[in-house]
Amino acid sequence: MAGLSKSKLIAHRQCPKRLWLQTYKPELQEIDSGQTSRMDAGNLVGDIARSLHPTGILIESGSLSQDLIDTKTLVSAKRRKPLFEATFKASNVLVKVDLLLPVRNGYKLGEVKSSTKVKPYYYDDSAIQAWVVKKCGLSIIQTNLVHICNRFVYPGNDSYNGLFTHANINPEILELEVQVPKWIKAAQKTLKGVEPRIDPGTQCNQPFDCPFINYCSPAKKPAKYPVNILPRSSKLISELEEAGYKDLRKVPKKKLNNSRHLRIWNVTKKGKYYLDPKAKKLLDDFSWPRYYIDFETISLAVPVWKGTRPYQKIPFQWSCHIERKDKSLKHYEFLADGNNDPRREFAETLIKAVKKRGPVFVYNAGFENMIMRELASDFPEYEKQLKAIINRVVDLLPIGRDYYYHPNMMGSWSIKKVLPTIAPELDYSQLDVADGGMAMEAFAEIMHADTPPKAKLKLQDDLLTYCERDTLAMVKIAHFFQEN
Repeated sequence: MAGLSKSKLIAHRQCPKRLWLQTYKPELQEIDSGQTSRMDAGNLVGDIARSLHPTGILIESGSLSQDLIDTKTLVSAKRRKPLFEATFKASNVLVKVDLLLPVRNGYKLGEVKSSTKVKPYYYDDSAIQAWVVKKCGLSIIQTNLVHICNRFVYPGNDSYNGLFTHANINPEILELEVQVPKWIKAAQKTLKGVEPRIDPGTQCNQPFDCPFINYCSPAKKPAKYPVNILPRSSKLISELEEAGYKDLRKVPKKKLNNSRHLRIWNVTKKGKYYLDPKAKKLLDDFSWPRYYIDFETISLAVPVWKGTRPYQKIPFQWSCHIERKDKSLKHYEFLADGNNDPRREFAETLIKAVKKRGPVFVYNAGFENMIMRELASDFPEYEKQLKAIINRVVDLLPIGRDYYYHPNMMGSWSIKKVLPTIAPELDYSQLDVADGGMAMEAFAEIMHADTPPKAKLKLQDDLLTYCERDTLAMVKIAHFFQEN
């Protein structure tokens, strides 16, 4: 029988069928596009954690059997050193320990995570590792969950002391360790049998999205307008589905009492969009010129620019369409080069572009306002100008949410849902960078030293095209609200 590992036991803990499928039918799994980025971030966090123990030894021969031998030799040495990826095997379960730090009378075991807090499912991870290591004869004095401290501010010069919090999880681990042999026995039993018959349920998404979900839950032809398009109404949706309603158009009006739900229901039944004349009146009152802006940001687990924090949203790009009263448009843009901290240049060029007068339109003002407030705090010399821009911001999202709906929006007022109902020629699906997550990944690739110059130029063009599309979309939406 194939051996087990920590990750395989965790898969079994989530769902026995998942372990069976990844062992015998791995070709059925579907990996989401963001997994590579998450793995890269995790690897970088691990590298930084190791760098804080400069005398440590990384065990990475390329052969698991050799790693087991090397680990045994090093833990038996007279002068013990910190070990990274120390490899142990007991009861046919293999584990690799992120940090094994020698202390008096034993070791501290450290499991490194890129999150900013201890998550409940991390305890299972560490319990399995501690149990295996102890079975191999080592004394584990303490088990730590080593995670990112979101209060850390990077001082520069590759100094990352203070980036991690070492959370002592001994009490939780000691309680779980006694369960590990049962987990192993259950996983081994699963692998000896045929494919388990387990119905889809909450385990398909908790604590992770299962890569076999489409195999276990083949897509059924949904209702054209399922009841789950009603926003912020999980309880109501459950009640309607339990009562047998699948298509929103079949739901009796008396079942709905929220005004927004009633509008969605009414428009969906009629099959024609709704636009309240109040949207035009609101927009008619704004002066000229009008500015339409959009920002793109990147969040890094390990900050690389002085004065920034882990996972801080660092703005690297803006787009601005400026509209005059005669409907003429000019477009301005900024995209950082990826080599230096982009924040100061971002702020300076933005202030210059949006001048001092005229409404500044955004879609979902909370995001852009937050970025500008942080920039104002980080660069006090621009505080007055940035706060003045914030005071001019007009959010198109609530105007749309209050006064417009089209059946094809399927209960959402995101710009990606609204735009096709107004300007279908501006199709995001044709873009190589088509959303904020893809923009973040593209800029991360631009930042990477190993990315070829030609590839960087292509990524830059893709980013500029995407961000320009967002602000042009806002222009089109504003025109539609005023002219229809």
